[in-house]
Amino acid sequence: MNSQHTKFLLNDTDLPKQWYNIAGDVPEVITPVLHPQTLELVTPDFLNVLFPMELIMQEISTDRYIDIPEEVREVYKLYRPTPLIRARRLEKALGTPAHIYYKYEGVSPSGSHKPNTAIAQAYYNKKEGTKALTTETGAGQWGSALSLAGSFFGMPVEVYMVRVSYDLKPYRRVLMESFGAEVYPSPTERTEYGRSLLAADPDNPGSLGIAISEAVEAAVRSNGEKKYSLGSVLNHVLTHQSVIGEEALKQMDLAGEYPDVVIGCVGGGSNFAGIAYPFLRENLREGRQTRLVAVEPTATPTLTKGLYTFDYGDTARMAPILKMFTLGHSFIPAPIHAGGLRYHGMAPSLCRLYDQGYIEAVAVPQVPTFEAALQFTRAEGILPAPESAHAIRAAIDEALDAKEKGEERVILFNLSGHGNFDLSSYQLYLAGKLENYAYPEEKIRAALKELPQVQMAPAAAD
Repeated sequence: MNSQHTKFLLNDTDLPKQWYNIAGDVPEVITPVLHPQTLELVTPDFLNVLFPMELIMQEISTDRYIDIPEEVREVYKLYRPTPLIRARRLEKALGTPAHIYYKYEGVSPSGSHKPNTAIAQAYYNKKEGTKALTTETGAGQWGSALSLAGSFFGMPVEVYMVRVSYDLKPYRRVLMESFGAEVYPSPTERTEYGRSLLAADPDNPGSLGIAISEAVEAAVRSNGEKKYSLGSVLNHVLTHQSVIGEEALKQMDLAGEYPDVVIGCVGGGSNFAGIAYPFLRENLREGRQTRLVAVEPTATPTLTKGLYTFDYGDTARMAPILKMFTLGHSFIPAPIHAGGLRYHGMAPSLCRLYDQGYIEAVAVPQVPTFEAALQFTRAEGILPAPESAHAIRAAIDEALDAKEKGEERVILFNLSGHGNFDLSSYQLYLAGKLENYAYPEEKIRAALKELPQVQMAPAAAD
């Protein structure tokens, strides 16, 4: 280990010219996508109601690399390449022999990794003639990113924000509106599905699955004027995020080290895949042995407690059916959970890789996650998004394990966003009002009873 510096910076000429598609090396990650009503394989024409055709082609592509349009690269240059930073002060505070690095995506204009795909999606929609975009957002990171991208490409954006986050994080909403978006607390009175939920429960706290349903309904009912944008889960989204890992590979080379473990938080899977998939390629093609660890909250234990099967991508069963680890599409996270990462499912490609043992997954409780976030803040000076704090918790645990075993270990994690708009969650933690929460097994079992009854030949299901 011979790294002497703290920051490892690239310049515009180092900006990747291509996205990396994991399906080029592990083609079986492209699993069937089913129609939510007929349960048959979807056609491109069905998907084209929601997405522009170029994104659909990327979704099913098994090309290892996909060229990044020059118009997208020019916007990327506003904030990319992002820095790789060695957390020397955190290492000292922990007394660990491990070297800890983080890739800091919080330098983007909206403060997270999400613009990496938002910019691409807005570009392809504009190119195809889409008039406006609809989307959902939980904590607000994705909604902020798409609102930003919409402003760059002259695309109006309509955001359905999970109601509990809408109330807890008003400044995320203000940021989206500052970029020109319209933001609504979901469930809303604007959609048929939202009205049905509010009629049953006027205080419905919302969920990401519900917000997705409303955004999909708004797009479908627009007669082709609007398309739907998704900030995670689908493979074209994860592919766009690969710029993170591609840059990190170059930066670790500058540092003169190579990670023993790469860590990212997971909700839908995009930021973990963004940093981990290029390193997985190196494992597969170059014989590297890097461990890849996905970290989720115990309040939404999709990989660690969910079932690997076909499920609807949203609560109203309007979005396509995907094969993934799921807690059941009716899953609603506890309102006391402040750490984000609230989706009931997970990216199908990531699920396939986890099922086959290419990656690891751990679940961490809420209170130790926020404890790790503030330990990082007080050492490194950056307040992380609560989502990213899950990766920090796992990175600190890795460093302490290295300390206990007297091992030199190189740890890399993705700091996928800052927490400057998440102060209400930190306020709750500092006041001692956050508590650990493990989603009850009985609720998971109940939700899984509502899974679609999919009958497929074994080869097709795989």
